[in-house]
Amino acid sequence: MSSPVNTRRGYILGLTAYCTWGLFPLYFKSLDGIPALEVVVHRVLWSALVGALLLAIWRHPGWLRSLLEHPRRLLALTLSGALIACNWLTYVWAVHNGYMVEASLGYYINPLVNVVLAMLFLGERLRPLQWVAVALAATGVSLQIIQLGVLPWVALVLALSFGFYGLIRKQAPVAALPGLAIETWLLLPLALGWLWLHPEADSSQPAFWGTGHMLWLAAAGPITLLPLLCFNEAAKHLPYSAIAFLQYITPTVLLLLAVLWFDEPFDRSSWVFFGFIWAALAVYSWDALRVMRKTTPA
Repeated sequence: MSSPVNTRRGYILGLTAYCTWGLFPLYFKSLDGIPALEVVVHRVLWSALVGALLLAIWRHPGWLRSLLEHPRRLLALTLSGALIACNWLTYVWAVHNGYMVEASLGYYINPLVNVVLAMLFLGERLRPLQWVAVALAATGVSLQIIQLGVLPWVALVLALSFGFYGLIRKQAPVAALPGLAIETWLLLPLALGWLWLHPEADSSQPAFWGTGHMLWLAAAGPITLLPLLCFNEAAKHLPYSAIAFLQYITPTVLLLLAVLWFDEPFDRSSWVFFGFIWAALAVYSWDALRVMRKTTPA
């Protein structure tokens, strides 16, 4: 029996999830002295452990049987695990190296990347306003390339890795918690292998395990999984349109942190680049809301 819809609960949990994701740089900045790859290795280790504990507490009946009956889903989760690891590594590197503004750009354009991927791989057709939104976003990114003379690779890697991650997970219908747990379990041999091959790493030293940095690294597990649980619970109580608008909270919080807290530059040309992106998202959101109103019964 499904639980009754509680919109207030849904908004509280949704805001908690998206604000937490936006505030992630505060956590990763506390690990500034640890290389990004080492941080991701521990994120995999502790997420795998916490995921196993949560699966033992909140059981998902039949998930293992369903996975064994559909072995192609295991392959899909292997690919999605590699993509999420790439996304994590790029994000942590961006935070450590002062590219948070560009990271926020990546998460702003992610919804539009999803639309394009759906057209290319799922055969979905773009509506006219969606084409306008994609064209505006492409113009903003192109202007940035022309103005700065470099590809905004952080934004593109974050948007594309997360976009393809969502596309693959859509083809492998596995619940969020079991899916993320399996992805981290599949990455576990690589993480352990990295630690074995790098005995000189700080976290490989016995003395390191009693330090505050080690506690912060161990916190990567719950910090990764708890917002995801909040998001999944929120999705049960909120319409898709609400979720679609809430997703812009994360890059907005990230951008504000970058500019107001960590003093990353945001000059006049940045306003132009982001202006095109924000205009694209406004058109995209208006089109989504308009279509949803038409399809929702009165």
